Amino acid sequence: MRKVIQKIDKPLLIIAIILFAIGLVMIFSSSNIIAFMKNGAKTYNYFMKQGIFIAGSVVLALILLKFKTKSYAFLSWVAVIGITGILFALLVYGSIKNRAISWFDLGFFSIQPSEFAKLIIIVWMASYYETNKKKLDRYTVSLFPLLVALVIAGLIFLQPDLGTMIIFLTIVAFIFLASPVSKEIKGRIVLLGVGAIFVVAMVVLGSGKDLLLDRQMQRFNFREPCSRYTEETGYQVCNGYIAIHNGGAFGVGLGNSTQKYLYLPEAHTDSIFAIVMEELGYVPSLGIILLYFLLIGRIIKIGKESYTDQGALMCYGIAIYILVHIVINLFGLFGLMPLTGVPLPFMSYGGSFAMVLILSLAIVERVNYETKKQEETNSKRKQKKLQKA
Repeated sequence: MRKVIQKIDKPLLIIAIILFAIGLVMIFSSSNIIAFMKNGAKTYNYFMKQGIFIAGSVVLALILLKFKTKSYAFLSWVAVIGITGILFALLVYGSIKNRAISWFDLGFFSIQPSEFAKLIIIVWMASYYETNKKKLDRYTVSLFPLLVALVIAGLIFLQPDLGTMIIFLTIVAFIFLASPVSKEIKGRIVLLGVGAIFVVAMVVLGSGKDLLLDRQMQRFNFREPCSRYTEETGYQVCNGYIAIHNGGAFGVGLGNSTQKYLYLPEAHTDSIFAIVMEELGYVPSLGIILLYFLLIGRIIKIGKESYTDQGALMCYGIAIYILVHIVINLFGLFGLMPLTGVPLPFMSYGGSFAMVLILSLAIVERVNYETKKQEETNSKRKQKKLQKA
């Protein structure tokens, strides 16, 4: 274990620690009012729960670091079958939050299985394409992961959780396009996908029925939110604008947000970056965004250096997983696209999301370790050949 820790990517680890530290501070600051309203004197309730999840996830990450990526081929099959069954069970036994059956309520905390589905599909697809590398000229072999992914995406849609489904399918599409599958098969599937979307849209429009629920359709009315301040479609985003405007260049000071006083819904989850900008200001907030880019760049670098397609695909999938969450959350906050309730990596309150994020980074670090170990092995072989020569 010591050898693994010695070879982990230090810049990636440091950036992740900084972001999680900022996130914990901001979760405490943004949630203390709502925590007081719900729990009386326990203003630290959400902060403590998040801290416990992060600590527990770090322990799991250290265990995961010990497993070779070769073992993922079997483990990911177990995980993908398991998560499919869990998502089926969720529709029957799950708890309703924010008008969606997306959670299992376990008392002290809740678990959101669809968050784990994102990481599981990344690892499984990467392992599948590595294992079947020599058979990817066959359509049945190349397209099987897409069929499995569509089943899982359908179960997420039925919760209904449109935002998570979109992120899930984006990850799947990216891994498929980055995989060793032939360009011919990829091209035909892209055309087929575009055609299928067009046909479904025409059928739905022709039938006069909506594929999406009314509340989901309302989210597409996202422009000029402050003109609809008293309506659900404008209230949250407009209060986010107010928080951002209040912050200025260097903020009103940590803990001094006014919008967290129940003006801004989900201040500690979906809209936490508005509180970050209000309390810390534009300049520190840009620094956080810069850290995001550095983190994603580091993950992509590790993926490029991997000596296996599996390692590369896992890193690329995790990079797009983090990037898509950042883009959808911030674009929704700034009114550039519909607000979908997607959490912001490292910042938003959410135990399931934090756990998946930490386990994702552990996988990247394992890939980095195996790459460094392979480089050392190759270097020793070269030295022995030179000595014999």
